[in-house]
Amino acid sequence: MSQHKIAVIVGSLRQDSFNRKLATGIARMAPPDFSFNPVRIDDLPLYNQDDDANQAASVKRLKAEIAGSAGVLFVTAEYNRSIPGVLKNAIDNASRPYGQSAWAGKPAAVLGVSIGAIGTALAQQHLRNVLAYLDMPTLGGPEVFIQAKDGLFDDAGNIGPGSQAFLQGWMDKFTGWVKLHA
Repeated sequence: MSQHKIAVIVGSLRQDSFNRKLATGIARMAPPDFSFNPVRIDDLPLYNQDDDANQAASVKRLKAEIAGSAGVLFVTAEYNRSIPGVLKNAIDNASRPYGQSAWAGKPAAVLGVSIGAIGTALAQQHLRNVLAYLDMPTLGGPEVFIQAKDGLFDDAGNIGPGSQAFLQGWMDKFTGWVKLHA
């Protein structure tokens, strides 16, 4: 059985991020032939095209982790009705220099959780537009717009019983999507 490595990019730097918890909890729902590996984005320089010929070590590491993955899971917060700047910066760094994007062809999916009633719906829509441009086949549905409420996670950090069936169905779709595009 081959192992499918998934790069997980959380669009929040907050230590106690709901999205980091969601990324951890949903990874535990994956089949045994999948591994979910968090990718660090907090140490990347601000993207500057002048640096394309001499990318920072952290950018090279990010690009290598994406290149070595079978797919990418974006779990994003929503800041001011869009994606966080740190996530956009990571996307920009790994897409350059032009013609050397680490993202191209990688199957992707987008999730998010927020205290707001519509979850991260607007951030996810913006992110999907970016991923389409980057030539990342992105799972279209089911869409996952989660409102953070008591019971979303249990004391061990697993997905709570009220969301387990829905998110397991999502995980089944995502793993099938990655295999389809392998």
